[in-house]
This record gives sequence, structure tokens and C-alpha cells, in this order.
Amino acid sequence: MTTTTEARPRSGRLMFNKVPEVTIWFWVIKILCTTVGESFADWINMKLGVGLVNTAWIFTAVFVVVLAVQLRLKRYVPFPYWLTVVVVSVTGTLYTDILTDQLNVPLWISSAVFSVLLAVVFGTWWLRERTLSIHSVTTLPRESFYWLAVLVTFALGTATGDWTLELTGWSPGASVLLPLGLIAAITALWRFRANPVLSFWLAYILTRPLGANIGDWLASPKVAQPGEPTGLALGTFTTSLIFLGLILATVVYLTVTRSDVSETYEAAHATGDPRRERVALAGFGLLAVATAGLLVWAHGQPHVGPAPEEDNTSAVQMAPGEAVKKFPPAKVAALKALASTSLKDARSGNAKGAHAAAQSLRDLWDADQASLQPLDQTGWTSIDAQMDKMLKTFGIDHSNPPMSPAQQEKELNALLTDMG
Repeated sequence: MTTTTEARPRSGRLMFNKVPEVTIWFWVIKILCTTVGESFADWINMKLGVGLVNTAWIFTAVFVVVLAVQLRLKRYVPFPYWLTVVVVSVTGTLYTDILTDQLNVPLWISSAVFSVLLAVVFGTWWLRERTLSIHSVTTLPRESFYWLAVLVTFALGTATGDWTLELTGWSPGASVLLPLGLIAAITALWRFRANPVLSFWLAYILTRPLGANIGDWLASPKVAQPGEPTGLALGTFTTSLIFLGLILATVVYLTVTRSDVSETYEAAHATGDPRRERVALAGFGLLAVATAGLLVWAHGQPHVGPAPEEDNTSAVQMAPGEAVKKFPPAKVAALKALASTSLKDARSGNAKGAHAAAQSLRDLWDADQASLQPLDQTGWTSIDAQMDKMLKTFGIDHSNPPMSPAQQEKELNALLTDMG
């Protein structure tokens, strides 16, 4: 799948094309980068306990640095280009996660906002440069528009992908099939001579939920609570290492062979077939309608949603400290420290601090599930039930607004009592 449609640059220093040729290697490494964006962000945020906002700040700074290096180059070079893609994939994912998990913005709103933002980016890019073709990324303004569009596509792909899972209740493994099928359909329309620029960007957006679902499927535990994802239990760290290794191997191959370098006149100036483009555009419309119909149908089917409101309230009751008796003391201490911080902030009237500590507690508990649950299924279920009650008082993972500080204190005290 390649892109065409060239226009003379309005301004800026002319360079060789800064984007690789869109071959099968482009899509392979793009999906690898997307999977890393999902798994590596989760690993740093949850496993290392850095926290969602802090992780976002770190990767925003890294993104600025690697993008500055990329923009200074005069032609496409595989390593800095794909390093920028990896970093922007993590950064875009984190921005959506902050809206969803930290600010409690519904996924459908995030999807709508990022869709409008992407349209604004494309519209401004087109009005200024009269082309959206990646074969014409030959000036600094065009490359700046390109990377801004890439950042927004990752955020949009994250939001729409997570919204799809929320609507359908599909597992990560099953969810791979939808973006994969849509990409196959877009490829077929492109081969029919659909507009290559539109085909490229649609496929580019869809690789985000495809790669993310692959990452979730590989990293998620084999056994989980109803409504939680299951997978191959490789963990986020192992998944990240595997895919970073594959990315490095692919980049080395491309650097040596230069098989993805496109600097020819023909690549940038190919012309399309207007009649076929119009027919294919109708095909894209039908594909969108069919996808919407599938999601509506799937949403109406019986499925287990995430964290049902009443399911955990009847969990097994255990004596104080009994539920965590078989868990590593260091992990229990870390959980209790966050619960105590949240309780302290709730008592002092620091609602923002209490909410942030509760969110970090949830993240750490979820990250430790794969190691703690097999040690004591009954104890884990008991703590998980009380954890869910506590999170509900903050409106975390639940649709209700935050409850009163007194209610939050009550459930935090109960959780601390259960953990001994």
C-alpha cells in the first residue's frame, strides 16, 4: 500500500523523502512498534510503579528529544525513524490512558475528540501543502505535520480499540480479528485503485488496535476474573523484550538492504483513476456501515463486562490478614503503603491526592495479579472484592461519581484491615 498525490512545497528546505517506502516491512514493523507501545507503557506504569502521569511526562520528554534528532536528518534513516515511531506509540497510548483512567473521560468521547483533532491536522496540512502523501515528506513543515498526525493516530487508535473492547466484551485474542479484517478489506480496495492516501491513513490507524490487542493477548494471564482479559501470560516485560528484539532485527535488515528507501520520481508522482477512486470510496462507506452494524450486534449479545457492580460484594469473608498470608510480604507492604496514603489524604481533605493514590493502588494490584492469584485464589478474590468496593467510592473503574470522603475512608479502612 503506497501513497501518491504530489504538490509543490510552499516553503521550507527541500530534503530527500523522510518516510520509508510502504512495503510489507513497513506494516510489519509498524505493528511491532504498536505492540511495544501497549506492553512497554503498561510495564513502566504498573510494574515499576512510576504512575500513569509520570510515565506520560517521561515519554513526552523522550519524544521531544528523538523527534528533534529525526527532524535534523536530511533523508530517511531507519533507526532514528523507527525509534521515533516506538516512542510516539507509547506516548500516544499514555495520553488516551490518562483521559480514560485518570480523568474518567468515556472512551466514546475520547474517540470523538481525537477524530476531530486528526481531521483538523489533516485539514491544516492539506490547506498549507496541498498534499497528504507520505511520498512528499520532503520539507520540515510537512514532516512536522506528519509526526503530529502519527501521534494523534496512535491516541485515536487506542481510544477506538479500547472502546470496541468495552462495547463487545471480546477477549484480546478475538479482538485481533476485527482490525485485521478491516485492514485486509482496505488493502483489497487499495488494489482496486482506491485513493492511496486515504487507504494508507485508515490502515495506519487500524494497526494501533491490532498491535495493542496482540500485546494484551500475549501479556494477559491465562486465568482472570470474569470480564478481565486472558492470554498467554508472557507478561508485559517479556512481551516488550520480544517485540523490541524483533524491531531491532528488522531495522538492522532495512538499514543494510535499504529495501524500504523510496526517493524516485515515479513513487511521488503516480496518478490514480478517478472513477475507481469514487467506487472504492463507496466501498469504504459500506465497510464503515458494516463495521458499525457488527459492533451494535456484538454489544447486544450476552457478554461479561468489566467489573460488574455487585459481583464482588458476596465474596468470601476472611479474618484480618488471612487473605494475604501466602503473598510476599514486600508486595503486601507496597499495597498497604498506597492504601494508607490514600486514607491519609482522604482524611485531610486532599481529594486529588487520595484519588491518585487509589489509582496507583489499583494499578499495582492489577500488575501483581499474575503473581499473587496463583498463590492463593481465595485470598486474592477476597482482597479483590474489597479493592473493587474501595475503587467504586472514588469512581475508578465504575461509572458513578466519587462518593463522600467518609465512604472512601470506610472502604480504605476495611481494605487495610483485610491486609492485616
